[in-house]
Amino acid sequence: MIPLEKPTEGIFIEERKNRFICEVMVEDEAIECYVPSSCRLDNFIDLHGKRVLLLPTEAPNARTRFSLFALPFKRNHILLNIGMVNRAVEHDIKRRCFSSLGKRSEIYREHKIGSYKSDLYIANTRTLLEVKSVLSLGKDAVFPSVFSQRTLDQLKEISSLMDSGYNSALVIASLSPYVEQIQIDHASLFYEALNPCIDKGMQLLAVSLYIYQGVARIKKKIKIAL
Repeated sequence: MIPLEKPTEGIFIEERKNRFICEVMVEDEAIECYVPSSCRLDNFIDLHGKRVLLLPTEAPNARTRFSLFALPFKRNHILLNIGMVNRAVEHDIKRRCFSSLGKRSEIYREHKIGSYKSDLYIANTRTLLEVKSVLSLGKDAVFPSVFSQRTLDQLKEISSLMDSGYNSALVIASLSPYVEQIQIDHASLFYEALNPCIDKGMQLLAVSLYIYQGVARIKKKIKIAL
């Protein structure tokens, strides 16, 4: 994983109605920045007036010059770029915290099986790896924090594929390195959809992320409570 260039600092102003766009003050100029998240960040955290780190957008013809990267927090950072989560898990998949997944020498990203596309696929063991993220400023985090029909549909497809002989694992990644435990919300439709997969042998894993040399990496394995 190649270290990124030094981030640009700015002061967060607000998210726009378009959930992928926010406004940040950079060197006394209010500019638009891309928000690499599938849902609004203000569902999880109040960034108004806080110092944030930005990275240049990768697409040459992008609408914005910068994308939101991270929030300085305590002695590290909270990752705000959700797109980096899968890459962090893929990069560190051979670490000991994933040893329960067995042999991990053949890894494929966004592997399609019928209509389902896994975040990562471990060909050695025919394991479908689904990666989700959670954002909390405390030591405990509740998952899920927002409703996602897409996640429910994914779990239904995973359950069906497990009937066909595939294995599966769900990795919940904390965007903050300070979270120690993730609690699954028993009252959620997610928990209801998750149970059939667990009954069929789905593994549940949780890890925390941190920023190392400008990129997201796995800090450690953390507790996950059902």
